[in-house]
Amino acid sequence: MSHRTGRDRTWPRTPAEPVRTREIRVDERTTPRRLTLCVMTGARRYTVPAAALSITHQLGEALVPVLMGVAIERAVSTGDAAQLVLWVALLAADFALLSFSWRFGSRLAELGTLVVQHQLRSTVSAHLLTRAPSRGASASPGVALSLATSDVSRLSSAVAIGVYPVGQLAAVVFGGTVLLVISWPLGLAVLLGAPAVLWLTDRTGGSLRRRSGDEQEAAAAAAGEAADLMSGYRVLKGVHAEAEAGRRYRRASGVALRSTLRARRAEGLFVGTMDLTTGLFVTAITVAAGILAVRGTIGIVELVTVVGLTQFLLEPLQSLARNAGTLWASANASAARLLELLREEPGPVQGVDAAAADGPVAERAVAERVAAELAQDVPGGELVAVAADARTARALLDTIRGARPDALVVPHEAHLFAGTVRENVALPGADTDRVAAALDAAGCGELAEILTHGWDTPVGEGGASLSGGQRQRVALARALATDAPLLVLHDPTTAVDAVTEAAIADGLRRVRAGRRTVLVTRSPALLQVADRVVDVVPELAATGERR
Repeated sequence: MSHRTGRDRTWPRTPAEPVRTREIRVDERTTPRRLTLCVMTGARRYTVPAAALSITHQLGEALVPVLMGVAIERAVSTGDAAQLVLWVALLAADFALLSFSWRFGSRLAELGTLVVQHQLRSTVSAHLLTRAPSRGASASPGVALSLATSDVSRLSSAVAIGVYPVGQLAAVVFGGTVLLVISWPLGLAVLLGAPAVLWLTDRTGGSLRRRSGDEQEAAAAAAGEAADLMSGYRVLKGVHAEAEAGRRYRRASGVALRSTLRARRAEGLFVGTMDLTTGLFVTAITVAAGILAVRGTIGIVELVTVVGLTQFLLEPLQSLARNAGTLWASANASAARLLELLREEPGPVQGVDAAAADGPVAERAVAERVAAELAQDVPGGELVAVAADARTARALLDTIRGARPDALVVPHEAHLFAGTVRENVALPGADTDRVAAALDAAGCGELAEILTHGWDTPVGEGGASLSGGQRQRVALARALATDAPLLVLHDPTTAVDAVTEAAIADGLRRVRAGRRTVLVTRSPALLQVADRVVDVVPELAATGERR
């Protein structure tokens, strides 16, 4: 039984599970502006109350000079102690209200931003995982990483535009209304001047949007260059091309740096222009109020209120310009980059590439028939080998996945994650003894001797610190350690020598004793240890589709 402690009483608390939000849909009519607006309204259960609290906070701030002016008029100038206590109490209540509104409004806004960011990152990540290989701007791992992190973060920051500027605009309208009561020319100047500032913001934000997009593109290119260099580091070392690789990365990094500096200069110029514009605007209002006071149009108390209110309006006007300008420009630039990815056509499903999907009808038909037979006709403990070419093999693997969801289908490519050899093989739930047996059967015994820390040696991102044969053996050991009831392996020994391959064939049969296993391969060593061989090559030749 759980109970709530004193530490759990803060509100709002972060939910235990990710909050579901409206799905972000992209079609041919979606523009960067429309995508940004969709993100802005993606977590309304948090942003709507946050915007309401932002309005309360800003109105509370705007009330401070008004209450002070009334207190001076009714208490200080008259010496009325009761009125003084009353207006001081009202000021204290106002400060408590605006403090509460800021504290919890900002929390809700931050939570809404994180919720939308999670949804957007999930959408982008899913598209990256299902996109066609080597297609579009996201082909490079570094560019894909930049899209899923930096661009997603910038776009999700647009959520704040629907929160804080709403309160700031409410403060400007409230201040203009108060000034309208005191002096209609002053109030009219504020109410008409604020939209003019926003219009100027949108007009001058074009350069910032363009340079922000250039910065993100250059930074992504540099990240992609670095990722490609690191993934091929062993090859570069082998051909002694480290100097050339370093020169290319420095060139890409220099382009990113220059783009970043240009974008920061544009942002600085934009913010400086907006600050100068709003500062001059508020100064003009203050000077006009002073002139009216000298002429006797307004009194000293009204002048104090006008000066205090215009000084306060300086901050929301500047913040309004920044949020409506800088954040909007940055979010639009990232939205344009993400749209290029989200509009890419998804790649083939379940690991079948375009060549297999568009291959001859006969090859697909044979693959589907053999897969259906194997899915239903692999006796317990039998090791079946299927001799097929690469195209038919890929179609075969895809069909088995659809027919047998419980099967573990291991493709030819060996994908490892950052960690040690042991961590790649000993996945959660794997039996310790079986892990050791799988490592031995996959020919990884020598790794414990030649690697610096044996099986506890880090393999690097994607197994970059291992050779191709070593990566393939570790990936095979991981598959064997899962003890799947039906294991389908596609060419698991193409990167090892003949002696090692023969040892792996014997070890594979030993470890998989009592479990159904399908080997899709043309390796003589693996075909030799199989209980049954299904050769689809003659059948394809008979159809005339064989090339």
